[in-house]
Amino acid sequence: MHDPASINGHTLTPEEQTGLVVIGAGPAGLAAALEAARQGFQVVLVDENPVPAEVMADDIPLLFGGRMSGAARNRGAMLEAFIASDPAIAAAFDAGVDVRLGTIAWGVYGNGPSVGWLPGPVVGLSDGVRSWMIGCSRVIVATGRRDMGLAFAGWDLPGVLGMTAALRLACRYGALQTRCAVVLGTTAEALDGARQLQARGIQIAAVIETAAEPLHPADDLPLLTSRIVCRAEGGPDGVSTLVVASRGADGVPVAGSEQRIACDTVILAIGAVPVIELLDAAGCRIGFASERGGAVPLLAENQHTSIAAIAAVGDCAGIWPKKSCDPAIAQAEGRRAVSAEALPERPISALDSAAYRLDWVRATVLSAENVNVCRCEEVTAREILEVRPPRYLNWPDDRRNQLDLRALLGEGPPHPDQIKRLTRAGMGVCQGRRCREQVACLLALSAGCGLGDVPLGSYRAPVRPLPLSVAAGREDPALTAHWDTWFGMKSQYVPFWEAPKHATVATRDAGGAVASE
Repeated sequence: MHDPASINGHTLTPEEQTGLVVIGAGPAGLAAALEAARQGFQVVLVDENPVPAEVMADDIPLLFGGRMSGAARNRGAMLEAFIASDPAIAAAFDAGVDVRLGTIAWGVYGNGPSVGWLPGPVVGLSDGVRSWMIGCSRVIVATGRRDMGLAFAGWDLPGVLGMTAALRLACRYGALQTRCAVVLGTTAEALDGARQLQARGIQIAAVIETAAEPLHPADDLPLLTSRIVCRAEGGPDGVSTLVVASRGADGVPVAGSEQRIACDTVILAIGAVPVIELLDAAGCRIGFASERGGAVPLLAENQHTSIAAIAAVGDCAGIWPKKSCDPAIAQAEGRRAVSAEALPERPISALDSAAYRLDWVRATVLSAENVNVCRCEEVTAREILEVRPPRYLNWPDDRRNQLDLRALLGEGPPHPDQIKRLTRAGMGVCQGRRCREQVACLLALSAGCGLGDVPLGSYRAPVRPLPLSVAAGREDPALTAHWDTWFGMKSQYVPFWEAPKHATVATRDAGGAVASE
């Protein structure tokens, strides 16, 4: 007898079909698209930029920190600036690549360990008005990087932003509303970015390093080492002052050593993070490589992931200093994913990025009292480490379990997904972009383990927020006719008129007919 609620017999029919989808129009993605077009592939190249100003205000996809000028609201001007910023974009148009800007890829699906019935790779796209699926033979993911957040008092003021966002606004759009900035960190990306901003007329008031020595030479920049960020001060218009203090031998601020630095912007540059959301949500194998920027996809020599039809190139495939300063390395990866072109031996950074990030979090975040690490859900470092329930529950302390991470979550490194479910840290509109790495660092410090030992918090599609009005249009009537069966709603939801006076999980009816049947 045919079960109408079964997935058997249902197929996914994408609205479009092409040979290759490239996600991301940076150096690696453009190089891949151009090489594929040269070889005669039918190529669709999508990039979410220019991002609408309303989305940028939620720090998506980068930590823009409220420092966008009014130009960000002029979508036409932003689009023109984006195209003009890289001649390779015009070259892609001329080569016959179907270039779609302002289009997000919210999901990638391919056959793998948990899915085997797809006709081939499928990518979910949205232009803000509608959502649709495009089928293809191969997908190349070139989604780039973002910056790790760092919580301190006042980091939610306008003017605290990531270096990647600052450079995007300044160099691609001419829309960075900054006159004088302080840079946190001495990574290669931090110092190179500071010099680029200087070249565009922005004063760098100081480069702050929490360690005794900078990671890279910074003799041409105003450097302050062995410092702890105490707070940013300012008002409705944003940051006006950054207060730092000398870091003592015990790792805490030295009494009476506070120093005030006048600035209108604080740029976070302690760690560039590969953007792997699509890859992880698709089921590609991910590993932790401190020398390559953290969590990265595990790749074959041809840049392909554990799902053969999906490749990763550019910064989402790994970040190290030489690659950050030389776009030719990312471009070679893009071409290699298409044609197996010979790639020079990958330079590996000597920097232990995990230890560096842990040191910053230990010095800055752990010493910050009542500062929200997760700004969306307003969760502090203490609430994360004590696994406190969300504040809106008003749960009294005398009715809580032990305040010990191991007692609550068991042996072994605690999982960020457990923390997310119990405290809501990482569950906000920014989808954890501001707090994800900080939560992992806090868990590593508390458990006394390495950052690479903390499991990767999961990503799920859609990896970009979609309005319900847009997402609803993608629903397949053949599936929505039995939505309550698909999602097991009989065991999860009982209409109020059928609910018993006293109900428990044990007595809940998990069987019987459901509404659609």
